[in-house]
Amino acid sequence: MRDTPLPDGRTLQRLRRADDVLDLQAAGRRGGTAAVLRRLAARTRAAVLLLHPTGADACPPPTPVGIAERALARSAVGEARTRAAGSAAVGRSTLTCLVVTLPGRPGTRPPVLAAVAPRPAPPDLPVLLADAATVLSLTWEAEQGRRQAHRARLADTGTREAVLHLLMDGQVALARRLARTLHGELPDTVRMYAVEGPAAARREAADRSATGTAWVGREPGAAGRTLVLEPAADTRPLAAWLHHPAVADTCHVGISDPLPLRDTATAHRQALHALTVARRHPERRAAHARPGDLAPVLGPAGAAWATATLAPLQAHRAARPQDPDGPALLATAAAWLHHPADAAVRLGIHRNTLAARLTHLHRLLGLDPHRLADRATLALALRIRSDGSSTPLPDTGIDALLGRPQVADWARVRLQPLHAADAPPALAHTLARWLNHDARIGPTAQELALSPSAVRKRLGRIESLLDCALLGPPTAVHELWLAHRALELLR
Repeated sequence: MRDTPLPDGRTLQRLRRADDVLDLQAAGRRGGTAAVLRRLAARTRAAVLLLHPTGADACPPPTPVGIAERALARSAVGEARTRAAGSAAVGRSTLTCLVVTLPGRPGTRPPVLAAVAPRPAPPDLPVLLADAATVLSLTWEAEQGRRQAHRARLADTGTREAVLHLLMDGQVALARRLARTLHGELPDTVRMYAVEGPAAARREAADRSATGTAWVGREPGAAGRTLVLEPAADTRPLAAWLHHPAVADTCHVGISDPLPLRDTATAHRQALHALTVARRHPERRAAHARPGDLAPVLGPAGAAWATATLAPLQAHRAARPQDPDGPALLATAAAWLHHPADAAVRLGIHRNTLAARLTHLHRLLGLDPHRLADRATLALALRIRSDGSSTPLPDTGIDALLGRPQVADWARVRLQPLHAADAPPALAHTLARWLNHDARIGPTAQELALSPSAVRKRLGRIESLLDCALLGPPTAVHELWLAHRALELLR
């Protein structure tokens, strides 16, 4: 039997190189660029860096790198760039640095692989760097593609969220123009879903929404809530993603009525009121229970009254470029009425600027933003304001409008659940006292000789009976004050 001859030195080098390449490729498959750099540093015992052509880190180094080693690596990268060479070697004192530019597509500036080792450098270091550069070019390109795709998704998500917020602010024309940049047309009729629950479940709902037709965004000021706006019609079924286990088992969902696109803000309020009901519903979701809107009841007289009430704002012109004009004050009023806690954040202004604008509103309209009666009056005017084609009525005040018989009928229907035979009488009395105290818990509790927590519990039961939110935005307190005032005028 003949003995197998031992491989010579050159064969051993080829075998060792093949093993190194396989190890680097395996590291790249497992952990990408960072894993390849760690494997190369362990194999060479050198300080390994992946640098941009400018000398900045393209990836965190796998091991700590000293000041001298980093300075030498940057010098070597600069030398390679100056000579327009793909590789370079620079020695300084007791250190040697080898750099190899990663292969890249034409027109791109790929990063540079650098290894700093004590002099003299290991003889196999140039070959190792060349092989590692080939592997790193693949992992780097793949990671760059993923990063670009992630940035594109973020940009798309941000634009869709901006469209949604513009619609909620009533800027429909601007929202349509922005939507067209995504090659999407906004529907004429929409339905809003307010989804509250774990982040993973809300992402599932967002991902399963049809990206071409749904507009998804975060609820400003509510980290655990996502808004979904979808095309809707009276005959169109609810979204299919509502039945997905991740959503149905862990999320609460409030659903608005189908509404015209210009009424997206109303759909938003309806969805959040329905969400209040969904938190107590065994199926964890609830559709808006329409109690009847006051605006159609008021008819042309209401539109004319709103025009007269808001006329000072419509005619207002800013004295200085930095001062708010009429539309800016209208947007401020809407944001503060519906989301007083974070109105400044929503408007992108400082809280002191918000306070100054509210003072300006008070001066122009004669409505005190700190009195519930005046806030309800302004909210109603903003809700039913016309396009200016109605003939303004003399400013006869809110009581003249609420004293109409049809308004009293609406108020009876709106508050009827509180006066049903099985409803505790204390609830209607508590609501009346709370409204008379400008919706403040402390004075209400003091008058009723109750603790603040007891008043909150009663208000929570009122929320259940009236299917609306009182203690959290967007609150229905303005609507309930109008109903309560209409019945007071009748009595």
